Amino acid sequence: MNPFDYRRAEDAAGAVATVAADPRAMFLGGGTNLVDHLKLGIVDPDLLVDVTRLLPDGVEPLPDGGVRIGAGMRNSDLAADPLIRRRYPVLSQALLSGASGQLRNAATTGGNLLQRTRCVYFQDVTMACNKRRPGSGCSAFGGYTRYHAILGASEHCIATHPSDMAVALSALDATVVVQGTDGERRVAMTELHRLPGDAPERDTVLRHGDLITAVELPDLPFAARSRYRKVRDRASYAFALVSVAAAVDLSDGVIREARIALGGVAHKPWRATRAEAELRGARPTEETLRAAAEAELAEARPVEGNEFKPTLARNTLVATLRDLVEEERTR
Repeated sequence: MNPFDYRRAEDAAGAVATVAADPRAMFLGGGTNLVDHLKLGIVDPDLLVDVTRLLPDGVEPLPDGGVRIGAGMRNSDLAADPLIRRRYPVLSQALLSGASGQLRNAATTGGNLLQRTRCVYFQDVTMACNKRRPGSGCSAFGGYTRYHAILGASEHCIATHPSDMAVALSALDATVVVQGTDGERRVAMTELHRLPGDAPERDTVLRHGDLITAVELPDLPFAARSRYRKVRDRASYAFALVSVAAAVDLSDGVIREARIALGGVAHKPWRATRAEAELRGARPTEETLRAAAEAELAEARPVEGNEFKPTLARNTLVATLRDLVEEERTR
């Protein structure tokens, strides 16, 4: 690990100004992803600006019925929060399915959203990786691809985004509050992360120096009956092969509305808008649920090594929706 300077920020505006002025400066939050990258040589900052003591770390109700989550809130605290567990169980379930208890005690809400891919080639500095060094190539093609993307990938990158929490927040239509050099702005969660295109090194739409200060969830009554399902190679401390975050509003035997996002399938949390459109206004028969899953996965493009993923994603989505529908019917 190369030496770097450390500075503890006193306020968000000061932290943003400091990092924005230095292209080799980075924010330090929980550090659960950044410290790994420092050790591996993936990043080599000159300055780390510690924001852990200045970011809000609680959940508060908003006047419009939604809730605001401070970006400094630890993942374990957020998962256990009574308001989140009651009104947005999919978020609590997603958090508890990620990492380990020790890591959840350290990781923050803002940092979780900004964690980078766990692609083995990104983490190995001896291998070519367009995300780590643009233009060097993508070693995943023809390599180990079990965890890699089947939707929205490009010839430059087929890595997937690792966050479980981000998948749930995408399904919930969350908004990310960002402090930048020109003040505060809001970014839809579904727009925060990018598909790789020809610039896979850019994970998000944020600019250098932008700091996530909070996440806001809308008032979504039917999210109280939401669910997160994660399929992985082992029962704990494993990233998703496929995950599904879903909520269904069922009334008089008809699906009035649905919110669905997929994880483990793309460079960003994948909002399943095609599946939602198929379900809206339909009766939740097995055929309808299958048709929705087929519509969403119609453009899946697996590579050698992850050919199983489209089928796994379809079946996981159908099983999650089926469980939600049965739960609604027995209420």
